[in-house]
Amino acid sequence: MSIKNKVVLVTGGSSGIGAATVELLAESGAIVIAAARRTAKLETIVSALRQNGYTADYKQLDVTDFKQMQDTVREITKLYGKIDVVVNNAGVMPLSKLEALKIDEWNRMIDVNIKGVLHGIGAALPLMKEQDSGHIINIASIGAYEVTPTAAVYCATKYAVRAITDGLRQEAKNNIRATLISPGVTESELAEHITDKEASEAMIEYRRQALPASAIAQAILYAISQPAGIDVSELIVRPSISS
Repeated sequence: MSIKNKVVLVTGGSSGIGAATVELLAESGAIVIAAARRTAKLETIVSALRQNGYTADYKQLDVTDFKQMQDTVREITKLYGKIDVVVNNAGVMPLSKLEALKIDEWNRMIDVNIKGVLHGIGAALPLMKEQDSGHIINIASIGAYEVTPTAAVYCATKYAVRAITDGLRQEAKNNIRATLISPGVTESELAEHITDKEASEAMIEYRRQALPASAIAQAILYAISQPAGIDVSELIVRPSISS
């Protein structure tokens, strides 16, 4: 099924999975709005797409601010008459052992990874119910299924996203679909923000075999492009095991 002219908001759209998704969906015919805090990067991505004849726009957005999220979704709906898909992709991953007591980093992960997803759902649901259609895609992680040392809080946030998405799927009516996509190790900026030395060093080896961000973008495209009545509930995408 074509996604031509579907209106899609992608949070965390300035780099990694978000940027790859913005580019692929725009190239596939969607009207894509990239949202993030860093507008300079968004402007670069969107300008390149527009120069190639694709339809894209960008919004500055902090997903931890529910009012900003509401305003962004309303602005998009006013401009384009609808909002078909919200991809809740924004996330942070400052790993550390619990004993390091990096409380501010714990709270930041909770605010972005959990509250950010809830804010995206809360802003989109009323409008999707009103238009009697919509699709909410939440990006979790392989960390939503297993916990590793230094990743207890990060994994907890991704377990939460998994639970929230399943709850949304069970509750959703009005032709609203819900999808959870859980990437394995993927090329991104996430590991660059780890301040704990031990966790940072461990991540170098852990990320030695990583998926390109475009692989996750393809999974998102697959979920969006299914015909009405088909709900891709959950996808795990991992690097294949090398011999």
